[in-house]
Amino acid sequence: MTDKEEETRVVHPDQTKAEPLGGGNDCLVVIYTKEPMLLGKRFVLEDNPTVVGRKAECEIVLEGDSVSREHVKFLRRAGRWVMLDNNSTNGTYLNERQVRALVETALDNNDRIKVGPTIFKYLSGADAESKYHEEIYRMTIVDGLTQIHNKRYLDEALERELMRARRHHRPLALAMFDIDYFKRINDQFGHLAGDHVLRELARVVQSRIRGEDIFARYGGEEFAIVMPETALAAAVTLMKDIRVLVAEHRFAFQGEQIPLTVSIGCAELAEGDQGAAELVARADGKLYEAKNGGRNRVCF
Repeated sequence: MTDKEEETRVVHPDQTKAEPLGGGNDCLVVIYTKEPMLLGKRFVLEDNPTVVGRKAECEIVLEGDSVSREHVKFLRRAGRWVMLDNNSTNGTYLNERQVRALVETALDNNDRIKVGPTIFKYLSGADAESKYHEEIYRMTIVDGLTQIHNKRYLDEALERELMRARRHHRPLALAMFDIDYFKRINDQFGHLAGDHVLRELARVVQSRIRGEDIFARYGGEEFAIVMPETALAAAVTLMKDIRVLVAEHRFAFQGEQIPLTVSIGCAELAEGDQGAAELVARADGKLYEAKNGGRNRVCF
C-alpha cells in the first residue's frame, strides 16, 4: 500500500460546530490513523445516517484501498446510535471483532470502530465533551492501535525508574523486541492483518508480564518492556518465556493463520550509565544482534 493510498481526508471539516440531530454530544473520535493530521479529530454524530467511506459524498471520507466507497453507516434508532456495515470488502470491526454485514449493531460508550486503517472511539452521553478531552490526553500516553503505552510514556517512565533504581541501589532491566519479517506479513496478508498481529501480540505479551513492568509500543513493529527491580538474568528468563509464548501462539486473521516470531534484546542498567539513552542503546544493540544472528532468539 502506498503512502498516497493511506492518506485520509475529511469532507466536512466544520461538522463538529453544528448542532447535533437528536444525539446530544455523541461523537466519533479518531484514536488511530495513518494520517497524523486526522489524529484526535472529533466528528459529532449530527447526520442521520452518517456514512463513512471512500466516496466523496460520504459525511466522513477516508482514502485507502481497504476502505469501501460506502463502508459503514451510523444511524439513530430509538434514542441510540447503531452501526451498519454496508457489505464492505474488508469489513468493519467493533472492539476488534468483525461485525456482520447489513446487520445493525448497537453502540456502547467507549466502543472502538475500525474502518480500514482508521480507528474511531465512540463517546456518548451528557459528559461526552469531557470524555473527549480525557481521550485527547490519553492519546498522548497510549498507542491507539495496540492500547498499550506509547514511546513518549515509556521514555518518561524509564527516566523515573532509572532515578529510583539509582536512589535505592536496585537493578533495572530493559528488553526491546520486534516482529520478525513484519513487512513480509503486510505484503502477504495485507495491512489489516498486520494491524491485527500488532494488537494480538500486545495482548499476548501483556498477559505474561508483571503489573509493575512497563510495556510500550516503541514504534512500528518494535516494542519495549521496562522491568523495575529486575536483574539481567531474571529479565532474560522472562524474555525467553515470551519468545516461546509468541512462537507457539496461533495468530490468525480472517481465517488465515500467520506464523509469527520475535527477536529480543535485553540489557541491565550499568554503573557507568549517564542516563536512559545508554541503556536503550545497549538493549537495541542486542536486538539487532538477535536479528542478525538468525531471528527468533534472545540476546543479552
